[in-house]
Amino acid sequence: MSETIHEVAEEAQHHAEHSSSKASKIIGLMISILALFLAISEMLGKSAQTQGLVLNIQVSDTWNFFQAKTIRQTVVRTAIENAKIEQPANKEATDKQLATWQATVDRWESEPSTNEGRKELTAKAKALEHDRDEYLSRYHAYEIASLFLQLGIVLASVALLSGLIVFAFGSLALGIIGTVLLSGTYFNIHAIVALLH
Repeated sequence: MSETIHEVAEEAQHHAEHSSSKASKIIGLMISILALFLAISEMLGKSAQTQGLVLNIQVSDTWNFFQAKTIRQTVVRTAIENAKIEQPANKEATDKQLATWQATVDRWESEPSTNEGRKELTAKAKALEHDRDEYLSRYHAYEIASLFLQLGIVLASVALLSGLIVFAFGSLALGIIGTVLLSGTYFNIHAIVALLH
């Protein structure tokens, strides 16, 4: 009887070691997968941040060009108004000059051929602002996904060290949330990005 109890105890210990080893392998695999998704999230986040900064510079440049056009337009309009007030002796030459200036002012207002009129610059700057804001929103969403993945890795490590399976389930839950945020942001699911802001 003592041998049977001893055999059962050895078998139970072997089963426990095997189960523990199997659980450790699964948790180790989970850590590796979470680390992979974390690396992807960090890479995509940095890419989105860089693109957002590039677009911010382009927005600034476009609005600066718009302001330069506005200043030139204002100067020429002022010259037109002054010329109308003064009414010099050679009215025909003045009218010709005024018409030339007015054509220049009108061209600066809207120049579809070059897309460098004030109206075109305004539309371009607003489109760039939209794109910049989109990339910066994605960057922030990637950062939040990275946070959940990092926390998942930490909980998986705690589960591995402590042997408490509850931490593994917590890690799995955080990893799923992080992966869903990562995927939603990558595939540009606006609901997820909007939810985070």
